[in-house]
Amino acid sequence: MTRTGTTHADGTVRAPLDPERATLDKAAAENFPVAPFFLPRAWRADLMAVYGYARLVDDIGDGDLAPGGGDAALLGVAPDRADDRTALLDALEADLRRVFDAVPRHPLLRRLQPTVRRCGLPPDPFLGLVAANRQDQVVSRYQTYDDLLAYCELSANPVGRLVLGVTGTSTPERVRRSDAVCTALQIVEHLQDVAEDLGRDRVYLPAEDMKRFHVEEADLAAPHAGASVRALIAFQAQRARELLDEGAPLVDSVRGRLKLLLAGFVAGGRAALGAIAAAEYDVLPGPPTPGKVRLLREAGTTLRGEG
Repeated sequence: MTRTGTTHADGTVRAPLDPERATLDKAAAENFPVAPFFLPRAWRADLMAVYGYARLVDDIGDGDLAPGGGDAALLGVAPDRADDRTALLDALEADLRRVFDAVPRHPLLRRLQPTVRRCGLPPDPFLGLVAANRQDQVVSRYQTYDDLLAYCELSANPVGRLVLGVTGTSTPERVRRSDAVCTALQIVEHLQDVAEDLGRDRVYLPAEDMKRFHVEEADLAAPHAGASVRALIAFQAQRARELLDEGAPLVDSVRGRLKLLLAGFVAGGRAALGAIAAAEYDVLPGPPTPGKVRLLREAGTTLRGEG
């Protein structure tokens, strides 16, 4: 039987493959807790709304949208441009601006609108995520560590700032600590995904550091990392570890269930670094991922203010 979609009370037709659901369902596969059960229901709803937007932006930038062109149609992009990432990002930014002064087209942005209004979230962090994905379309290599940090300022730090905004706990000092944690988590993800990123013709290991450790791009395409690549990954992992340590006091600056959430972010980063170290920094066969025991142990250490 041919499925023709579902007509809702407002007259809109949902495609057989629901782009909104397809995006939100990816939360279960993330390296970090998106909206864990122990948070208040209102926070969970708001965090999922923020996640839905952030995931949509990244999926557009990576070319990972659900097949069928449903998201492009929702954003008003013509079918012949449904695979044009720049056109999709432009349309998404236009729809984001409607969140603040009109009615958005995409259901994920309509879901986001009440959160933005209720929490008083500004447009800048959302725009930063779009800018990061635009950058991904034209920049695939980073010369220096500072260049990479500037990218993380757009691609990662806005997420932490939005979490603080949703929970009503943003202060300049917490933002500073949050930025350190988020940048660290982004670097950790880059280390886990060296091979996958190379497959997308992207290298997030600074060129100056590759030169220092005598690593060529061809070395990153090998089935296993040689000594030079392992030394480079260990060097970058230490940088991420130091950033996590710098940001960890954020956890003790809050109380209650938010403290558990933020501890989960820090612990997730530390556990991933532990998994990378346990793999002897050979990240090329696939992402080294921590088990639940390591995650729980790191969470306990973080909550006790150790580490």
